[in-house]
Parts: sequence; C-alpha cells; structure tokens
Amino acid sequence: MELTIVKVFLPTALAFAIGILITPTVTHYLYKYKMWKETPGKGRGYGGGGTPLFDKLHEQSDTNTPRLGGIVIWGSVLLTIFLIGLLEMWMPDSIFGKLNFLSRSQTWLPLFALAIGALVGFADDYLTVSGNGKHFAGGLPLSQRLVVVAVTALFSAWWFYEKLEISSVHLIGYGEVPLGFWFIPFFIIVALCVYTSSVIDGLDGLSGGVFMYIFAAYAGIALWQNQIDIAAFCATIVGGILAFLWFNIPPARFYMGETGIMALTLTLTIVAFMTDMLGEGEGVSILPIVGFLLVATVVANVLQVGSKKLFGRKIFLIAPLHHHFEALGWPSAKVTMRYWVLGFVFAIIGVLLSIGL
Repeated sequence: MELTIVKVFLPTALAFAIGILITPTVTHYLYKYKMWKETPGKGRGYGGGGTPLFDKLHEQSDTNTPRLGGIVIWGSVLLTIFLIGLLEMWMPDSIFGKLNFLSRSQTWLPLFALAIGALVGFADDYLTVSGNGKHFAGGLPLSQRLVVVAVTALFSAWWFYEKLEISSVHLIGYGEVPLGFWFIPFFIIVALCVYTSSVIDGLDGLSGGVFMYIFAAYAGIALWQNQIDIAAFCATIVGGILAFLWFNIPPARFYMGETGIMALTLTLTIVAFMTDMLGEGEGVSILPIVGFLLVATVVANVLQVGSKKLFGRKIFLIAPLHHHFEALGWPSAKVTMRYWVLGFVFAIIGVLLSIGL
C-alpha cells in the first residue's frame, strides 16, 4: 500500500514542480513572439452571425494574453514520465525505481491520445495567432479537428476491441451492456461529444479547475479498481493542471488554448473507457456525472443554436453557458469559483457512485 500511494502521489508532486519550473521559459517565449490573437472576439458565433456582446466583454484580454498555455500541462506530464524513466534506470532497486506507470495494458493509449491532442492543438493555436495564410488565419477548421478526434478515437476503439478484447460497457445500476462491433462507433461518438465540451475553455482558471477535478476523480476511481498505472497517470495530469492554474487564475498569464484542451479531452475519453470494463467499473456511464459541467456546456450550446435556427431567438445572452453568467453581470472570477465548487461536488458524487456507495 505504501508503494502504491507513493507511485500515485509522488508523480503528482513532480509534475507540479516541473510545471512551475518550466513556466517562466514558456511564458518568455509566448510573450516574446506575441502568441495572442491580433483582433479580439470570436468573429463568428455558433449560429454563423457576429458576437458583439462577447467581443465587448473580452476585447482587452483576447489581444494581450497568450494562448498555448497548455504546454505547461502536457509538458510537465511528459517531463515527469521522462524523469521517472531515468530514476528507474539509475536506482532500479530503490523506491524511486518503482514509480514507472507506463504500461501497454493501461497507459500507452491515454499517453498516445495526450500527445496527438497536444500536437494538433499546438498547430491550431499557432495558426490562430500567426494568421499565416487566408485559409488558416483562424486556426485549423473545426471539421479538420473533428476528423483528428474521430481518427484517434477509431484507432483507440480498435485497440480496445482487438488488443484488449473489450466490446461492452457497464451501465450504472444495470450492469454490462454488450455492444459487439458497435462498441467502435459508440467509442467514436463519446470522443466527439467530449471534445465538443472544449468550449468550456473561456475564462481565467475555468477549464483548468474543471478538468483538475475530473482527472482527480478518475485517479481515485482507478485507484479503487486497483488500476495503479492509470491512477498515477491521471494524478500526474492533475499535477500539471495545478501548475498551469498557478499562473492561469485571474488575471491569467496565459490561456490553455487548443493544445491543452484537445489533449485533455482526448485523454479523458480514453481514461473513461479504461476505467470501465477493463477495471470492472462504470467509467463511461460515470463520465456525464463527473463531467456534468462539460455536459451542461454542450447542451447549452445545442439549445442556443437550435433556438436561433428554429425560432429566431436566443435562450441565453451568450453561449457557452459561462459567458451567459458573465453577461448577466457576474464577475468572471465568481463564475470560475462557482464552477470549481460544482466541479468538486459532481466529482465526489461520481466517485461515490463508481465505488457502489
């Protein structure tokens, strides 16, 4: 038990420390090369029209706060894994030589998803701020990013289906639901839905806090299921997010950007399935509970667009939902803190349900 606790929590502390150490360098280059948008606002909203209210609320922060802050998150995770690998080589017989949580059966796949999301998201952020070329001036088109998510999910689903021999999911209060080959399209749909929640990255500290609680919850769920490597991996991500939040709380030094949010959403999908049948748990059906704020964000967007298309009127002042609260007059810090409170509550509820309490 002692080794298990060390294996889960020491990488968390390492990732946090590494994130704090690398941030000055990351910040230096983000500001040196002015990695922020040239013009504020969204330009075009979800319904295809302008976003004057949003543009007014964010006209200052959009043009002087860099994107690409997600480098701190995945950078600290990758450097932590590298450092632990070195410790294993140098001190194989000590407790520091037993911290490696990379394993084919548990963590190769989520690490792969993290890397894909980080790279593609980096490209999107860079193109967004550089404005090179008319076609990519606003970053990678959403359609192309969705293709990347779908292809990554397709490969991951195939890995589960063929390599890990998983073709069903557990449903809370019901039990196993066999899906057969339909497991693969179901996996892809879940991945796309989780990725659409990336629009929650819109206020200082908001998305970081929400995802911190989600990954902490899955670290606890995996630990309860004795999936120690997944628990350590999720806890390491939490450490990276905490380092990011140290500099992202209002006023933010930088924004997470697509490089962070895409990496986290892709990884979250894999982790949810890893803690399902593979861990004899309900990782997938717990996801809408642990990630309730992500669900609420997506549902609000769908309702907003649907209402505008069908009835010609808006339900919310602005979508996503957190901007609606801003438009009502809530300070952005109040919105963020209340999301953090709710994120913690839903994470606890999800963990309790997953362990059968």
